[in-house]
Amino acid sequence: MKSLSVWMRAFANASSDQGLGILRTLVLSALVGIAAGLGAVLLVSLLQLSEWFFLERLAHFTPGVPVGEPVMFKHLPAAVGDLNRWVLLVLPMAGALVSSMIVLKFAPEAEGHGTDAAIEAYHFRGGKVRPIVPPVKAIATSLLIGTGGSAGCEGPITQIGSGFGSVLATALKLPVSQRRVLMAAGMGAGVGALFHAPMAGALFAAEVLYRDLDLEYEVLVPSIIASVSGYAVFSKVFGFHPLFEMPENFFYRPKMLLLYILLAVVIAFGARFYTWCFYAVREKFSALRIPHVLKPALGGLLTGIVGFFFLPALCSGYGVIQEALRYTSHFAPGAEKAAFLLLVGVFFLKTLTTSFSVGSGGSGGIFGPAIVVGGALGGAVGIVFSVLLPSWDVPVGAFTLVGMVAFFGCAAKTPISTILMVSEMTGNYRLLVPSMWVCIIAYMLSRRVSLYRSQLPNRFEAPIHRGKMISGVLNQVTVEQLLEGKNKGRPFRTVTYDTPLARLVDWMAEGGQTMFPVISDKGDMVGIVSSRDLSAVTTSDPMLRQTLMVEDLQLQEHTVVVESDTLQTVMQSLDAEDADDIIVVSFYDRSRPIGVVSHNDIVDAYQSEMKIAR
Repeated sequence: MKSLSVWMRAFANASSDQGLGILRTLVLSALVGIAAGLGAVLLVSLLQLSEWFFLERLAHFTPGVPVGEPVMFKHLPAAVGDLNRWVLLVLPMAGALVSSMIVLKFAPEAEGHGTDAAIEAYHFRGGKVRPIVPPVKAIATSLLIGTGGSAGCEGPITQIGSGFGSVLATALKLPVSQRRVLMAAGMGAGVGALFHAPMAGALFAAEVLYRDLDLEYEVLVPSIIASVSGYAVFSKVFGFHPLFEMPENFFYRPKMLLLYILLAVVIAFGARFYTWCFYAVREKFSALRIPHVLKPALGGLLTGIVGFFFLPALCSGYGVIQEALRYTSHFAPGAEKAAFLLLVGVFFLKTLTTSFSVGSGGSGGIFGPAIVVGGALGGAVGIVFSVLLPSWDVPVGAFTLVGMVAFFGCAAKTPISTILMVSEMTGNYRLLVPSMWVCIIAYMLSRRVSLYRSQLPNRFEAPIHRGKMISGVLNQVTVEQLLEGKNKGRPFRTVTYDTPLARLVDWMAEGGQTMFPVISDKGDMVGIVSSRDLSAVTTSDPMLRQTLMVEDLQLQEHTVVVESDTLQTVMQSLDAEDADDIIVVSFYDRSRPIGVVSHNDIVDAYQSEMKIAR
């Protein structure tokens, strides 16, 4: 038993680049991926059961689905009867109310769209996710979407995957850094499995943590292993094929890039509108003075009202995008106008219902709806171009796909993973060129807008990396380099035994030096006088500084650093001595002082280096 305990400690604390550490990464990442894949299977199954019971049986409404999402429960009886819009009017309210009651009772942190909570847990909570959160999130989201709420599944699956990674790491007593990595790997595995996009899921976990084009590279290897494992488990049940189906589209006309530039501008403004609308609605609901549990119910009622008049604004909305991807200009006359109005309606009204459903406090994701409204906006722009430029033979389906990519990529600040994700979701890699073109242009046009408020600007701002980065910068600067800049135009003063204390007080009043080396008749440093020594004497009797000299003080022992030391070494010496300043001596003659370095000097040097680095 003792040997097992020793082995477990070694397993938990082994370096990631050693044999045991590599084994830990492989095994635990695969376990997290398998759990995320099973969680995705459970989530989709619960959602399909919920939609069958509430929407099909009660309202006689069958939402559209993408071709690549097979029905799990084919033996269940199909809906019979005409559509009942009045039931659809109240179903979203009832589902949101029950969902809200479950969340507030068992796991309040499962409220909202989920991905933000996972990002916050990674940066500020040591990667900790309570075990109760994943099942509560799955049930609550299934009820919300299954009753007509406009939301997505990526929020729940990120909390399911990250929750299992966190729980596993905690159970094995792994260090906090490893818990964060497994939590993020679970998040990527869930997204990769649910959207049939294992490569993009792995990159998403590393990219979504920051608002700038930055990656959490420590997460990449575990995330790839977990994402592949999760995708394999999920696809064993739902099939190894893309989520959406679309005709083959090729990029072979460079002049189309001109139209794609205009699409990028429209997408950037669309993403700004989507983000603004979501957070404006959320702030309005937060300010309402009604019981918290009733806010999602009110949001559900507003969603039902919109859905009563415009059915595509309900549920996931994937069915509309599936048809837009297969759009062809050879439809009957007048079809372009009807298709354009439908897609514009999806963009505006689904943005509204998503804001009502999730912004009110409902439990659901905003990734799925963003994909839908982005695809709708891209398809609508494509139809406009196809009508205005008939000789160009504009592929509306390609504009729909590129709109999906660019919209979420710029709104969530995850352009790289989203480019790959939509390509994997549709099985079409031949539109990577326009996807990259539009996504990056739209990203640059909306740099300050993000769907995820918990994202940090970059790794420089991350609390978990701040210590490493400060240490890395300070290890690159020597004391000699600091003194070269500090001593320009500012003399370094030493004192002797017969120096009057009044002169030291005057020097300190001039600003700058607050610690003075005391030099003996032989030229050796024998001690130091600091501002603390002078303060202790002169505050007890101000007249003493007019009569006392340095030899009347009890000189302090001194710790020194040499000019070749790094600022990191200086910081360690200052912390060990609990001092504010330290004397610098010559490397060749350690009895000869050449300067003083303070905490403030090190801070100034660090800030200067960071400005140069940026």
